[in-house]
Amino acid sequence: MYRTNTCGELRIGDAGRRVTLAGWVQRTRKMGGMTFVDLRDRYGLTQLVFNVENDAALTEQANHLGREYVVQVTGTVAERTNKNAQLPTGDIEIIVDSLRVLNGSEVPPFTIEDETDGGDDLRMRYRYLDLRRGCVRSNLELRHRMTMEVRRYLDSKGFLEIETPMLVGSTPEGARDFVVPSRMNPGQFYALPQSPQTLKQLLMVSGIDRYFQIVKCFRDEDLRADRQPEFTQIDCEMSFVEQEDVISTFEGMAKHLFKELRGVELTEPFVRMPWADAMKYYGSDKPDLRFDMRFVELMDVLKGCGFGVFDNAAYIGGINAKGAGHYTRKQLDALTDYVKRPQIGAKGIVYARVEADGTVKSSVDKFYTQEKLQELRKAMSAEPGDLILILSGDDAMRTRKQLCELRLEMGRQLGLRDKNKFACLWVVDFPMFEWSEEEGRLMAMHHPFTHPKDEDIALLDTDPAAVRADAYDMVVNGVEVGGGSIRIHDSELQAKMFEILGFTPERAQEQFGFLMNAFKYGAPPHGGLAYGLDRWVSLFAGLDSIRDCIAFPKNNSGRDVMLDAPAAIDDKQLDELCLTVSIPEDKK
Repeated sequence: MYRTNTCGELRIGDAGRRVTLAGWVQRTRKMGGMTFVDLRDRYGLTQLVFNVENDAALTEQANHLGREYVVQVTGTVAERTNKNAQLPTGDIEIIVDSLRVLNGSEVPPFTIEDETDGGDDLRMRYRYLDLRRGCVRSNLELRHRMTMEVRRYLDSKGFLEIETPMLVGSTPEGARDFVVPSRMNPGQFYALPQSPQTLKQLLMVSGIDRYFQIVKCFRDEDLRADRQPEFTQIDCEMSFVEQEDVISTFEGMAKHLFKELRGVELTEPFVRMPWADAMKYYGSDKPDLRFDMRFVELMDVLKGCGFGVFDNAAYIGGINAKGAGHYTRKQLDALTDYVKRPQIGAKGIVYARVEADGTVKSSVDKFYTQEKLQELRKAMSAEPGDLILILSGDDAMRTRKQLCELRLEMGRQLGLRDKNKFACLWVVDFPMFEWSEEEGRLMAMHHPFTHPKDEDIALLDTDPAAVRADAYDMVVNGVEVGGGSIRIHDSELQAKMFEILGFTPERAQEQFGFLMNAFKYGAPPHGGLAYGLDRWVSLFAGLDSIRDCIAFPKNNSGRDVMLDAPAAIDDKQLDELCLTVSIPEDKK
């Protein structure tokens, strides 16, 4: 056999045993007549010892081993004299009496260490080498354990894991589809699913009352740290449920994952926050509640005092950065530059510092009396040593979003965004629709199958923009880790929804007739949720990006630089698909 043990398995109790190991050479060190080799596999690292006094030829062979050589060794487990407390195997070493090189290796393009000298692009090009690094491999191990715990929890709740198709019809609503041409049906296309949404609803109509799937989904959209063109969902649906049933089930699953994978026991119910409050107090539908700094609207306090920026503003809001009164002018200027960045777009910051004696010193003192500044202090619940930061603008929603970015940056600078602390909440009562300037019409905020709140259904005819949805998102540390809704199960209400979204009856029937027809045959009330597996794993691993918890991710341009994909296909394939390719000059 190639090995009797792994490189992470042996302990002091194994001393005296004769063993065979196989793995990759991490490093070699020569000390006089002795050569030490660190041998690595998926399970850990073991030190090998070659002694010229015992076998000069064998030691010479070991001296020629290069990094990442694949070798097999046989020897005796011995207690180390210089123990390494940082390694689980650090109390032992192998006195080698047999060495076999299974495969050589060129010098790798970067060091296979947790702290590597390889940049992102280089490591993505050689991802199979990057995955040998312990820190990356541990993320995949965490991902594996998470999927096992998800399956265990959902199985205990009576869910069935059912696969749905990867080749489906295109639904232009929402993000762009990845489309797949059909050779057997010239001029027609499949789409890769953005979500199994309609299919899992059909499973509910079928009587499969509890479904789940750990499923690949695809969206052709611009990338960012928490987004890839292909991603994995923990997709779930339940019949005969109301919103509270779904939230209870999947809050339970979140608590199970925290306990089993992070050793964190969350006993309190998760916070519930209406969407309107999240936007009013945090400027985001995924607020980070690890720290406070709620927005305070200051229109009544600061307007009408001769400071034109505030007097002409449609919104004035502030945050209280507790204990940040020590910020220097240089630091405040840096904050101003931060919010002026194009991606944030604020025009500047007004600040006020509460001094040790309780007086308030601000950047706009000439416009405000101390009495008025004390009103500001009271409104902000500020104490000596606090720093009040204020933004204003002619659009309340946009200014709140700018204030949100400032709040998050202050949380980061003040060390309040601890990755080992978790703040979980449900954002509920989302608007049913949002206005699209590009489309010139109302669009579904979640998707067109979301059920409106019963008490708002009458507004569909009179004021659809005011309708709230039976929709809910779970947010952890400012990251949306999942969301869902109660679904429409009545064909007439679904037709009404399509009408508001600008669908003609013919178009609705063409795209979603299969679902609406199914509803005519006794569809049960149903709802569900989809968790983002990649986001959960990155959250538990303390990562800033989902990329390092995916085995073979794409880069920020949506390219797989290892496989060099996407790539052109040859003319023969295009002919078989009845396709021609025309690339605009500005895209070449």
